Amino acid sequence: MVIGDPFTIDGVTYTPLDTLNYDAVGYATLDGEAGPGVSAAHRTLPLPSYVEVTSLDTGRTILVRVERRGPMEGPYLIALSADAEKQLGSSGNAPIRVRRVNPPEQERALLRQKEAAPLRMDTPKSLVEVLRRKLPANPASSATAEPERNAVPLPGPSAVELPPSAAATPVLDEKSGTEAPQAEAAPVTAPSPVATPVSPAITEGDKPPEARAKPTVTNGFIVQVGAFSTEERAKRVADAIGGRVKKSKTLWLAQTGPFATRKEAEASLAKVAAKGYSGSRIYRTD
Repeated sequence: MVIGDPFTIDGVTYTPLDTLNYDAVGYATLDGEAGPGVSAAHRTLPLPSYVEVTSLDTGRTILVRVERRGPMEGPYLIALSADAEKQLGSSGNAPIRVRRVNPPEQERALLRQKEAAPLRMDTPKSLVEVLRRKLPANPASSATAEPERNAVPLPGPSAVELPPSAAATPVLDEKSGTEAPQAEAAPVTAPSPVATPVSPAITEGDKPPEARAKPTVTNGFIVQVGAFSTEERAKRVADAIGGRVKKSKTLWLAQTGPFATRKEAEASLAKVAAKGYSGSRIYRTD
């Protein structure tokens, strides 16, 4: 892995960092010099690293290998290879979300071999709308847009000391109970544009309908906000979203649900994202 030295583009200095919970929205451009394969150029992420890129037009999400520094001009967040654009179903100047993840080795191997990894689950339209509201000015409509404005960090579980490894990738398979290994990391205390509320004890009657106990729902969908190394951290988040805490092997999971239908889960996901937990995901429990 290479970090590299700071460099300057259009008067703006970029400092590469090993940011585990990187999560931003902005605009993508085509990297015309990229070779075959689903790859990308980014200004600050380590080389190589892996990101999920989501089209904020369609919700389609793909896995991309970051291999180069760039884009070296314009106020764009990331430059995608032609194969990456094709898999994403987008073209230059597309609104996107870029989220660093820790994929399994078999998917890394596919990208290293210039093959495409399987598509991710589409991001729900309700969450896409939340993310679109965080977009900066479109560089195509503003020739004077400042480059640094195009990288808009999203508030998320890091505001409540979520370990970066948990923020970077979902870990739970509700059916098998297995999860990807995660390294323990120091708490992230960076300030977030959206304050994370810490609620007092919530009674069952005070919770929103989607967070109340549903003993008759034994399968369907849950919304997972994050995985934590301690029950205290997980409970803090669960209280803030009116959810629950579930133990899974060595981790504590903050969730809402279960929900009988995906539509109910998407509604809960939108509410959770509006509270600042933009890295939340929907999982099947059946």
